[in-house]
Amino acid sequence: MTKNVLDDVARRKMMAQFRSKDTKPEVMVRRALHRLGYRFRLHRRDLPGTPDIVLPRHRTIILVHGCFWHQHNGCRDARMPRTRQDYWSAKFQRNSERDVKITAALTALGWRVLVVWECDARKPDLATYLASVLGHVPSRAGHTEDEETAAV
Repeated sequence: MTKNVLDDVARRKMMAQFRSKDTKPEVMVRRALHRLGYRFRLHRRDLPGTPDIVLPRHRTIILVHGCFWHQHNGCRDARMPRTRQDYWSAKFQRNSERDVKITAALTALGWRVLVVWECDARKPDLATYLASVLGHVPSRAGHTEDEETAAV
């Protein structure tokens, strides 16, 4: 029985391919928000932690967390690697502490912070979930306020 173990060079090359911006789950959340009519800014460096998605009009920030990297409780994608568990345990602990610190800093600045997990971003009802969590429906593009109040 052979183990499927990568050498250091192959592992380093594989790990370098993971991106911190424009990940598939993040793009899925952005597409769903756009379809719902929300407009947003991406990766604002003037805010703590450079949040993934910022909805300035609604004072809301959406952080899209990878289940593995942020160790989503109860998720099958959040498994601890079998090798170098001391390293990974410390890494995940630092990630968790950083998440708490960033969320507290953003909240202190008056932002509402929502976390969307990678596994939730893959669900077909993502747009419904986002609409319910955000709690309001933005105005439709191309309509004036008079048309919207007349339609109600």
